[in-house]
Amino acid sequence: MTEGAVRVLIVEDDPGIAGSLERGLTRAGYTATVVGTAADALAADPYDAVLLDLGLPDGDGVELCATLRERSDAAILVITARGEEPDRVAALDAGADDYIVKPFGFAELMARIRAVLRRSRAAGGDRITHGALAIDTRTRRVTLHGEDLALTPTEFDILECLAADPGRVLSRQEILERVWNTRWYGATRVLDVHIAALRRKLGDPSAILTVYARGFRLGDPR
Repeated sequence: MTEGAVRVLIVEDDPGIAGSLERGLTRAGYTATVVGTAADALAADPYDAVLLDLGLPDGDGVELCATLRERSDAAILVITARGEEPDRVAALDAGADDYIVKPFGFAELMARIRAVLRRSRAAGGDRITHGALAIDTRTRRVTLHGEDLALTPTEFDILECLAADPGRVLSRQEILERVWNTRWYGATRVLDVHIAALRRKLGDPSAILTVYARGFRLGDPR
């Protein structure tokens, strides 16, 4: 990801500070959007990083941080005048990646942003996304539109196999060998049973497409 592609959401109700941050980030090559309320932050377009002030006119900043963390894997940097340890602990426990006390230097802020983005990109190697579907291969957690799906271990392995290369058609034999980790010589009906269960849990029969005489590929879960 290039800096120009990084979208930063600035949640700050002080116009002077918000404008200064927006100008500085824009000069640095980022795409910056400013909102002044918690409601506008929750309604904002997708972003890669958030600069979050805790003192907002319509809600508690720590609660907003927790909500943003539930909805997104974006890097969250709290920027606030609150420098006491309980405030730091509350924000970090709510999901913030970093905590910066005002006043701060812009060069330091940029370094902090780059650091949390590097960490989030490194962690991204454990995550597969396909439209509204997200698969965390480390924790074996699957979400669709942000809602957890309860999958069996075998269902997870099949879905991960398909999602690793969603445009590719995988043969029955290839899926069976990858998921069961052995050369499969038995009936392939067992795979159809698991595929049918996955389609039900994904809520859409076209989420996994059958390609006649070839195998299966991942569709676009709605």
